[in-house]
Amino acid sequence: MFRIFFAVLTGLFGAALLHLIIILSLPHFTGKDAATRIEAEGDLNNFYLLSNAYDDAGLANSDPFVRTAVCSFDVEDAPVHFTAKGKVPFWSIAIYDSASNEVFSMNDRTSVGGALDVLAGGPIQLTDLRKNLPQELQQTILVEMARPDGYAVLRTLAPQTSFDESARNFLSEAGCEQFTTR
Repeated sequence: MFRIFFAVLTGLFGAALLHLIIILSLPHFTGKDAATRIEAEGDLNNFYLLSNAYDDAGLANSDPFVRTAVCSFDVEDAPVHFTAKGKVPFWSIAIYDSASNEVFSMNDRTSVGGALDVLAGGPIQLTDLRKNLPQELQQTILVEMARPDGYAVLRTLAPQTSFDESARNFLSEAGCEQFTTR
């Protein structure tokens, strides 16, 4: 009987200690997630090239053959249109919500004509758009966001030094703008 009591008491003490450690360590980790890091990069609806410097959120251009740009956005007022064109050997985009859950991803092999053309919006916004889809969005991929804010990560390859300029141009000219119907 004493052994069972001791095991239960040890388990409860261990669980209480674990919860206390987690609660006390939360301030150390708060603000070091990818969404917060990308928001700190600059204004909403702009792609920003990441530097080679590693940070606490783990965002960097640490791979010598990959160039990365990030864009923080909010679809509460209007959907966000992601666009990019250019001659690069490969590109990919991943769209995440503010909790860093991947909502959508694609690359140049799965896109329409090799160009990036994605519109992210809320369920009601996209339903309204689908009812009367503008001509410029006929080939656009529509992505429904459950949460209004999120971020996108756009990557491209630069397998040789000669590709670096076109990769950086591709990322710096990429669009992450609010879409307004005209």
